[in-house]
Order: sequence, then C-alpha cells, then structure tokens
Amino acid sequence: MLYVFNVVLPVFLLILIGYACGRTGKLGVSASIELNRFVVWLALPAQLFNFAANSGWETLWQPGFIAAFLIGCLLVFVLVLFISWYRDRDLAAASFNGLSASYSNTGYMGIPLCALALGQDGLAPAIISTFLVFVMFALATILIEIAILSHKKSHEIVLSVIKSLCSNPLLVAPIAGLVWATTGLQLYDPLSQVIAFLAAAATPCALVSIGLFLMRKSEAASHQAWGISFAKLIIQPLIAWVIAGPILELPSLWLNAIVILSALPTGTGPFMLAQYYKADGSVISRVVLITTMGSLITLSLFLWSSNGV
Repeated sequence: MLYVFNVVLPVFLLILIGYACGRTGKLGVSASIELNRFVVWLALPAQLFNFAANSGWETLWQPGFIAAFLIGCLLVFVLVLFISWYRDRDLAAASFNGLSASYSNTGYMGIPLCALALGQDGLAPAIISTFLVFVMFALATILIEIAILSHKKSHEIVLSVIKSLCSNPLLVAPIAGLVWATTGLQLYDPLSQVIAFLAAAATPCALVSIGLFLMRKSEAASHQAWGISFAKLIIQPLIAWVIAGPILELPSLWLNAIVILSALPTGTGPFMLAQYYKADGSVISRVVLITTMGSLITLSLFLWSSNGV
C-alpha cells in the first residue's frame, strides 16, 4: 500500500493546493480559466505528442490486452452514459459522465505503478493503455459534437464532427506524435526541449485547476460523482478481469496489469475536454478527487488479490 500511497499523494496534494489557493483568493476565477486554456492548447498537447513520439508501434500491438482493456472501458462508458442520459436526457453531459467513468489516469499513475508492481515488463501494458484511453476520448468527443449539433442536418453534423476531431489539440497531438515516431527522425534539440518544458507543466496545472473547481458546491454534482466513482474504481476493473482472465486467459503479467490500469482513478482528460467545450466541470472535478483518494484502498486490494506485489 505504501507505494500506492506515494503515487496517489502528489495528485491529491496538487488538487488541494489549487483548492486552497482558490479559497484564500490567491488564484481567482480568471486564473482558473487561463490555466485551463494553457493546459488544453499548449501543455497537454505537448505532453501527448512527446509521449507518442517516443513509443514505437511494435510496443503497442498486443491484441489480447487491447481487446480486454478497450472492451472494459467501452462497457463502463456505455453503462454510465445510458444511465445518465435516461435520467437527464442530456447526451453531452452523459458523454462527459461516461468518459469520467472509463478514463484511467494511465500516464501519470499507471506507468509508475505498473513499473513498481510488475517490473520493467509492466511498462508495455501501461504505455498501450495510455493510447487506448484516447479512443474513449475520441468517442466522447463525437457524441458531444452530435449533442451540440442535434438541430442540424445529418451531413452537417458529420462534417462538423470531422472538423472538430481534426482541430482538437488533445486528439491531434498524440496522432502527430505517432506519425513522427514512424519516421525514425530525431526532433531538433531546442524544439524537443521546448516541448518537454510544456509537457512537464501539463499534469500539475491540470490538477491545480481541478482544485479551483472543487470550490463550487453542488448537491447534484456530489451525488452523481459518487456513482461514477463506483463505476470507475470497482465495476471497470472487475469487468476487465473477467475479460482478460476467465475469457481470454491472458498471461499473469498482462492480467495483473489490466486490473491495475482499470482500477486507476479518473485522469484529468475528461475535465480538460469539458473546459475545451466550456461545459460544467463540477461533476468531473469531484470524480477525480473521489477516485484519487478511493484508489488508495481499491488499488491496494486489487494488487493484493492478484498477487501483483
């Protein structure tokens, strides 16, 4: 449990710093808005490009693991999406909820946890899962665009969705990084350093921004957040285990990895997507906090039960 705590604690403390700065007035509403813009348009795209550019295609092709992890994400996404849509009839909000329930914090927490629990061999599944969560990201983006443009004709919706996908920096950056990786070329050193500087700022800035949003009190947001958090921390890893274990019978390394990665708390991606669309981020910010704290217990239990430690 100690190394799980050591990985979770920095995430929680950065959220707490943002909350404290908001409560004391050190950072105001305008600071939160500008911080989000910086993350969405500069820092996070740089991080995603950097990560993708340093990963080769040969590392990523593991069909059994890809199928198990992606199906687990999709089932939880659809479950939460349907429940949220049935209750409120709001496809955009339901899409954000579905993404929050299925989007694991694989980049910041998954990679170090897999390396600690499974050794260097655990890095491959962590890297693969980091790209797979962006499939969910793209799916949510498509549904959000459909909800926003529901009053338009079908062909206009299709064209607008394609345009949005092609202009969203959070989707374009990892694809550009993968394309660059196929060239085998090295980035010009000063340019590579600039990208690295921006990438390093993505996670802390996003978490501080989430802390600022937690000041917004909402009974409905809190109620929804607990249900979404349960789906993320309990239902998703159980589904992934059933698919990877009894059904596909993956080797123990990949089985343990998929449980760890599915049981991770919600990453900042859904929150950043909400900010990109200027949507309410109160539910997502609470989900990030609840799942981050709850994962200290659930991750430790899953690791212990799978003999991953």
